[in-house]
Amino acid sequence: MAIPRLHFAHLPTPVETLPRLSEALGGARLLIKRDDQTGLAFGGNKTRKLEFLIAEAREQDANTLISGGALQSNHCRQTAAAAARFGFECILVLSGHQSQHASGNLLLDQLFGAEIVYVADRKDRDCVLQQTVERATKEGKKPYLVPYGGSNATGALGYAFAMKELLDEKVMADWIVFGSSSGGTHAGMLAGQRIFGFSGRVLGISVDESEEWLKSEVSKLASATSKKAGARIEFTPEDVHVNADYCDPGYGIVTEREREAIRLFARLEGLLLDPVYTGRAAAGMIDLIRTEFFKKNETVLFWHTGGQAALFAEQYADEW
Repeated sequence: MAIPRLHFAHLPTPVETLPRLSEALGGARLLIKRDDQTGLAFGGNKTRKLEFLIAEAREQDANTLISGGALQSNHCRQTAAAAARFGFECILVLSGHQSQHASGNLLLDQLFGAEIVYVADRKDRDCVLQQTVERATKEGKKPYLVPYGGSNATGALGYAFAMKELLDEKVMADWIVFGSSSGGTHAGMLAGQRIFGFSGRVLGISVDESEEWLKSEVSKLASATSKKAGARIEFTPEDVHVNADYCDPGYGIVTEREREAIRLFARLEGLLLDPVYTGRAAAGMIDLIRTEFFKKNETVLFWHTGGQAALFAEQYADEW
């Protein structure tokens, strides 16, 4: 079955060793998958998803992409860039207050020509997003709603095929570790693990959601993703590996754990993480190495999902 897809990500992304960080932590052998180098607007994991989502939008004859997220959303930055590249209008519904001096991802959203709709309270974002779709339709546009984080069965295909890429490159790892939030990357990896036969374990470090929510949502989304890829596989919450021990401070709140992780990657490996997703996921991974959850004879692959533009956001200027 041919699955509609546009090929614009820079794939395969490199896999590199992290020898100095591995030595400093004194634990498992560490690898990193560089999805911060997918090529679109500073890269990131959403580019893989957008290859399938933009193809679907074209099939539906849409001319306007609409999506939403936080003010410093990596997903929205990549969506706006993809819209510019393929000739779509773009409207982004962002939760947060408009600043006189746009910075980080928000600055890039504007540079790519996206219309920004600001929502003061995150709780109102879903409602405003739907109103924005209705407004665009009334104005004669043909909107395509890109889900939060690109996280539906279509978008998650990006990470099902990313697992095939990993196997094609003959990368061996006992664990894959990454940040999990809206669940699309997680669900795609889980589906791809089963479809293509990856023998290691896939562990999502929650950025903001509870273990119960992620297990439920990721298992349902992985099942739907497998159906789009071919034969449906029924995943259960027990199939989903999640650690939600590090998300209590809340979404986008930087603690000393994230600061330490970002500094360690920078000073030992010359690699940049972001404050929200990879910073928290790396902080969790580091703690799990120190507490010997990961064994010294195991290989752990940290999947870098991008987002470094947020390092330069005004709200994080005093963190480093």
